Parts: sequence; structure tokens; C-alpha cells
Amino acid sequence: MTNKKQLSERDICTKFITPALEQAGWDVITQVREEFPLTKGRIIVRGKLHARAKHKRVDYVLLYKPNIPIALIEAKDNNHSVGDGMQQALGYAEMLQVPFVFSSNGDGFLFHNKIASDGIIERELGLHEFPAAETLWQWWAEHRGLDDQQKALVTQDYYSDGSNKTPRYYQLLAINKTIEAIARGQKRILLVMATGTGKTFTAFQIIWRLWKSKASKRILFLADRNILVDQTMTNDFKPFGSAMTKIQKRQANKSYEIYLSLYQAVTGTEEEKNIYKQFSPDFFDLIVIDECHRGSAAADSAWREILEYFSSATQIGLTATPKETKAVSNIDYFGDPIYTYSLRQGIDDGFLAPYKVVRIDLDRDLTGWRPDKGMLDKYRNEIEDRIYNQQDFDKTLVLEQRTQLVAQKITEFLKQTNRFDKAIIFCENIDHAERMRQALVNENADLVAQNSKYVMRITGDNEEGKAELDNFIFPESKYPVIATTSKLMTTGVDAQTCKLIVLDQRIQSMTEFKQIIGRGTRINEDYGKFYFTIIDFKKATELFADPDFDGDPVQIYEPKGDDSPVPPDVPAEEWGVDGFTYPEPGEGQEWTGINEAGQQEEDTGVRRYVVANVEVKVAAERVQYFDANGKLITESLKDYTRKALAKEYASLDDFLLRWSSTEKKQVIIDELSEQGIFFEALADEIGRQSGKAFDPFDLVCHVAWDMPPLTRKERAEQVKKRNYFTQHGEQARRVLEALLDKYADEGVTHIEETQILTIAPFTEFGTPLEIIRAFGGLEQYQQAVHELEDALYLSGRHSRAGGNPSA
Repeated sequence: MTNKKQLSERDICTKFITPALEQAGWDVITQVREEFPLTKGRIIVRGKLHARAKHKRVDYVLLYKPNIPIALIEAKDNNHSVGDGMQQALGYAEMLQVPFVFSSNGDGFLFHNKIASDGIIERELGLHEFPAAETLWQWWAEHRGLDDQQKALVTQDYYSDGSNKTPRYYQLLAINKTIEAIARGQKRILLVMATGTGKTFTAFQIIWRLWKSKASKRILFLADRNILVDQTMTNDFKPFGSAMTKIQKRQANKSYEIYLSLYQAVTGTEEEKNIYKQFSPDFFDLIVIDECHRGSAAADSAWREILEYFSSATQIGLTATPKETKAVSNIDYFGDPIYTYSLRQGIDDGFLAPYKVVRIDLDRDLTGWRPDKGMLDKYRNEIEDRIYNQQDFDKTLVLEQRTQLVAQKITEFLKQTNRFDKAIIFCENIDHAERMRQALVNENADLVAQNSKYVMRITGDNEEGKAELDNFIFPESKYPVIATTSKLMTTGVDAQTCKLIVLDQRIQSMTEFKQIIGRGTRINEDYGKFYFTIIDFKKATELFADPDFDGDPVQIYEPKGDDSPVPPDVPAEEWGVDGFTYPEPGEGQEWTGINEAGQQEEDTGVRRYVVANVEVKVAAERVQYFDANGKLITESLKDYTRKALAKEYASLDDFLLRWSSTEKKQVIIDELSEQGIFFEALADEIGRQSGKAFDPFDLVCHVAWDMPPLTRKERAEQVKKRNYFTQHGEQARRVLEALLDKYADEGVTHIEETQILTIAPFTEFGTPLEIIRAFGGLEQYQQAVHELEDALYLSGRHSRAGGNPSA
């Protein structure tokens, strides 16, 4: 009989929890999901390095039907009590918003019933007493007050492509909450989901379930970009097949069930252009409005007119930015959001890319510029005598040297990171975007000579540029690399590999600001896109101070003078910048909405003075980091590491014991990396100060407990001096000496892997099998490597602890 106390958590699941579920009638294939991933783990950024924090995973999610979660179980091994996993489970249950929560150690279950009607929220159950799926579902349906017809809609199947792929937890919540709201008769629904979190996929599943259940027979999906409608039809909405059509050429064919359209295609100033009036007011049962924010919350906007005409239909608004201005809001129309998944939450969960901010203030932007009396501009126009400031630059006054300096700083950043990282430069207007294109062409003459599309202006008025928009977005397309724009690319451009966003545009609309940031928040691991950088020349990022902003930067950096625009690996206070607090918006500033569809790019015809010979310099630049929990750090990397280590290990002895008893040191290194400790960045920083290369072990002991570090080479030399190898035969001795040299060159994690025996110099000693035989077998070889590691780390500890080897 196996002793239950000796079983792992996984064994407890397999031998006790899963059988209890099967006995209660749960279908293990369709209703039970083990090790269900909730998050991917926040991406933590230090300098040019990144790592993922630990992701959240539930031991069991129980589904009444596929993608309809109703309960979860947190398992522990049998050395824990039955309720030890409950607090952890309740945290997960809050994320997944399920009413029934269980904890188990294999002896039974602790059952937490959030909707208990008898006042007893927690009770213990035997393994044989686990409730059936139908029982839990009936309790839940009764609690929600759902009748049979509503239950049928709420349990309608999702679309499945056969891959058994589950939507992300927040998508499930958005879809299921919307379906339930519609089942209950709610007619106006607002869903708020950050850019890059799969709004269109979420909309597709909502529409699919309503269509299949026949709750909505005719459906209209409205977007405000042709590219968005086309992308939607060929990607997420593809399963609708021949039931779907795009309304175009102002023809209303009434034989379809799913209609996609641009707002602009169904509205017009003249009565006869209003194609939607060819449909009767009760033609559509459901209307979904994608990106229902862009200035369109105004009562006279295009989609408001359509929605009011089809007022009998259920209407769902999708947006990344719920509020527009203090005066007008889409919430006025739809009511409060039934679900919100914010930019901050998306970054915390690891589904969206975090970002650093490099703030560069230019002297003329800060102090302004006044022309001499009677001064003429480049084109012999007399410049009006007044003080010109940041609000004027590139609108009424062009300082050519300012444009050149911005282009120079952008190029400097790309040269120090990667010149083929996609970058979008947001300019004030089309004229500014064109001049910025020219300046960037001159700064990058070598690459432009290889391909003229290295830099392109992509604006609404330019067919050549617009034609390249798809290539800019498409990860496989190398060119264009740098796009200058003004308004065209603020929204709906799914640029997965964009790693640099430059703001040389005054932005005072929170909606537009969030949309612009959204151009960079998608992660693309295949192309090494884990985070992005915003370079801000126009104080646009002061909008972070607005209480409506919901996603903080991972780092803020403000270089000075000729400093590199690339944020360094050491945070602000190390080079004399105090912790920076976000300034409040300036007096008289108001966050205002942008005009219809955010699309007006035409120049106003205002005369611009162009001045060539006014010098412009960088006045200031600055940086801050955000840690693994998204909290602002203004301390040094060393201070942060020291605090993180103190949480993990009570003392130096505690760490030494863990290090020596762990079979593979890589395990400890990985655990600490998840806490946001970057050994490479630490090694760089401490190495810069001492000019030496250190092992993770020495970095930890030095940073956390002020032990003088030994280099890998010094550790290897100490082992050699002690005639350590005499206990082994000649071939084994040569192998261990080579391992010691490898350690000195490359570190401990390399010598722990047996694959090292397949490379030189080990190939000179025989095949991996022959080498392992020289030690008496694999177990003995691994034991010898472990003892070699002990000797390496003992040597340093011994010398520090006054001759006591156990110190």
C-alpha cells in the first residue's frame, strides 16, 4: 500500500481527485480541464533583457459545457490539510468569476459555495460526495433566475475548429457575460477590451452563439476602416462562409444573414445615400459596433444615426477606451460596461507587451523661440513677432533643425538596438510627416540606398504610402521599416512587430493616446517582440497622470544632452535623477475627443513659417523601471535584487543550503529570474565596476550579503590547487578538468547538461557513452559533476568562513 504522504501533488490528482470527479459523473474529456492556464506571466524588462514572471494556472477547471466554467479545484499534496489550497483557489475563482470553489489534499474536499442559500459557505465533503455537474448548474441557474429558454441560450455551443483551443479567461468572461445579458433581455451592451486582446474574436463567438441559437437571425457588424472589415471577413469571421456579405456600392441585398459594413458605406449626407434605410427598421436583430469610441459617442455621429434607426435590435459596442471627454461618452448610449479588460491587466497577465518610455525634451520646446524684429523665413516671408512654443512647432512654425534633431535621435536609438525594428513616427500633420520622412532618409542614407522603402510616409493622402501599409503590418515583410504618419495609423493597425513608437505630436485626447499606445502592445514571440519603446518629444506621455489611464510604463527615461536615447540597464537614481512623479495636466488643459473616426488629416491651409538656421538641442531625458508586480522602482538594480532575495531566503545559510542541496543550479537561477532578478544585467553592472565576470552564485552572495565575489576562474583555480581529481581514474580526471575549464569560461549551467559531452574538447575523450562508462555509469557521472560543483562552491565558502566548511 502506497503511503499517501509520499505522493506528489500530481499523484494525488491522478489517484484521488480525478476518480472522485468521474464517480460524480463528470466527463473527463469534455468537462474537466487540468492545469488550466489563466495568465501567461507578466513580461519583466531590464535593459535589453526580458523574462516572464510565473504564470497562473488552476489545477482543475470544471466546465458545465465546453468554455462555460462553473467550478475550480486547487490540489495540494497530502502533507497539507484539505483546505490549504482554498485561499489560492478563491483568488483564481475571482479571476474566472466562478461560484463554486474546491480545495483538496486527496482525503476529501473543502467546498466553498459563493451562493449558498443556507448561510454555510464552506463545508467539508468526502471524496464520494463531490456534486454532479447538473447539480451545480441547477444551483447556479436558480441563483441567476434563468428560465429554460434563457438557459438554452446561455449554454449554446461555442464555435470550435476541432483543435479544442479554449479562449483566454477574459474572453470567456466577456462572451459569457454578454450572452447572459442578452438572454435576460438587455438591449444595449458595452464591452471594454484593451487593444490587442482579441475584441474581434470575442465578437465572433458572441455572434456565432446568438446566430446558431437563432436568438439573432440577421446581424450587422459595423467598423470604420475598410482594412478592418476585410481582415475580419477573412480571419475571425471566416466560419460564417456564404451566410456573410459585405455591404458595398450602396446596394442592400437582403438575402444574407451576417452583414459587415463601414459606417461610411451606409451613411451619407443626402437622404438617398442612406443605404440602411433600404432595410426596414426591424430587419436586424443584432448590431455590433467595433471601435465604438472614435468621436462617435457624439449624438450626431454616423453610427448613432444607424443605431437609432435600428433601435429595436440588440446593440453591442466594443471599445478599448470607454470614455471620450468630460461632456460626451459612449457610456451615455450603451450604459456602463458589462465587462472591462484593461491595458494594465493585459500587461500584468502577460498577454500584452509592456513598454518603456524615453522622454526627450528639446530646449526650444521648453523655452519657446521669438524671431528678431522683421526676420524672414526660408521662403522670404516675414515671421510674425511673438513667442512660438511647442504648441506652434510644425503647425504654424517649422524649425528645420528641430526635425533633424528628432530624426537623429530616432536613428541613434535604432542603431543602438536594431535598425530593422519596425517604427511608427506620429507627426503633427501630413507636411510634418513628409519633412520627417526626408530627415530620416538623410540620417539613414546607407539603408535607403539599399532599399528606398526603408522609410516611408504612410498618410491618408498618399497612395504609394497607403499601398505599403499591409507590408508594414505583415511580420514577414522586411520593408517598410520606419513609417511616418499623422492620423492614419492611430487605430486599427495591427502592427505585431512594431517595437518603437515615436510621439512628435501633441496629443491631448486620452482616447487617441491609448489608441496610439495600442499600436505596440501586441506580443509576437516568433519575431522577438516582447516589449516596445515609446520615444516622446512632445510631453504626450504626461497623459499617464490622467486618472483614466490604465496601463503604466515599465520604464521612463529622460536622457540629457548627448546621452544615448537607449535606456540604460541602471535605473534613474544611479545617474542623478530623483524619482520622477507625473505632473498634473497643465492649467486649462482638457482631455478632448478626436473628430469623426480619428481620420481628418487634411492640412488647414494655415501659413507655416519655415526657419532653417535656429539651433535646437536636447535639454533633458529620464528613466524609471516597473518591477515584476508592476510597481514603480526608482532604486538601483542591486537594491531591487537585494530585496527580492530577502523575500526568498531568510539568511546566507538558508541560500547556501538550498544551493548545495539542489541537483541542478539552473532551477534556482530560473526561480530567481521569475522574481525579476536578471543575472546578465547584474553581471554587467558589477562587471563594469570590477572588470571581472562572476557566476550567479557569487552575484547573489555579493549583492544580498556583501560577500566578496570570486570569479569563475578563481573558483576553478582553487579546486585545481586542492588536488581534487586524484580520487578518479585518468580518463575521468581529464573529463573533470575539461568541465572545470568549461565552468571557468561559460558558467555552471553548461556543465550540468550531459549534451556538453558532444562538443570539443570532450569528443577527444570518446563518445558520450564511453565517457559516462569511465565513471561507472550515468548516475555515477552525474554524482561526480554534483561533487565537482560542491568543490567549486565549497572553496569560496571555506575561505570566507574562517576554515569552517559548513559555513
